Amino acid sequence: MSTRRPEMRRRRRRGFFRSSYDGVPHAGFAGTSLQKLFKGRKVVLFALPGAFTGVCEKGHVPSFAKLIPDFEAKGIDEVACVSINDPYCMNGWAKAMGTTGINFYADADESFTRAVSETRDCTADALGPGVRSNRYACVVEDGVVGACFVEAGPGDLNVSDGATLLEAL
Repeated sequence: MSTRRPEMRRRRRRGFFRSSYDGVPHAGFAGTSLQKLFKGRKVVLFALPGAFTGVCEKGHVPSFAKLIPDFEAKGIDEVACVSINDPYCMNGWAKAMGTTGINFYADADESFTRAVSETRDCTADALGPGVRSNRYACVVEDGVVGACFVEAGPGDLNVSDGATLLEAL
């Protein structure tokens, strides 16, 4: 089990693009700064290699979705999912997943994933050519990373699931 903690470095002001899907279909995306996401808040952040992929869709997201009330009871302000995808893809995936209580963020230019040193070349893993995110889950409180669990491979779901992170709170 890896407990490596990515640093939340302050580089340039960078925004995620959050899917606006909240159960009510409407168009558009809202840019979200890291400061807005983390400042004065306790956030569960989990990252995955890609939307619409097997382990991500059938295991990782559902492992958090079923525990939303438990995270809220522990004082979590937001459960956020991030992936190196464009906002249209993340919005479509949020709709397709039909989950509530999770905000989906697109790291379209890879800058967040690179800043926390969690990139991985997934070409050999059949996840498309290029850089994807490692699969990990962490708690970020007021911009400081607490418990953080990083998987060994993109298809693994041994330490970054919702139950493991909830237990670490």
